[in-house]
Amino acid sequence: MGLGSFFKRGKKQKEDVVEECHIDINVDDCDGCEKCSVACPNNVLMLADDVMSVRDAQVCKSCRVCVAICPSDCITVN
Repeated sequence: MGLGSFFKRGKKQKEDVVEECHIDINVDDCDGCEKCSVACPNNVLMLADDVMSVRDAQVCKSCRVCVAICPSDCITVN
């Protein structure tokens, strides 16, 4: 038995876990300041035609930075 098999013995395979993230934006209360899209570390939010929208919800890691920085409290993440 070689040294390489010693290190492989105790390791378990990682299972891919896909977590669903749902972002709700109340566009009636949103003033389009873009603070949330600038603060998002995953570049999930974007402003298009003066309306904030979700670019790709699957990229969201549910860090809730956008919720914390929004001055209008119009974003919810669950």
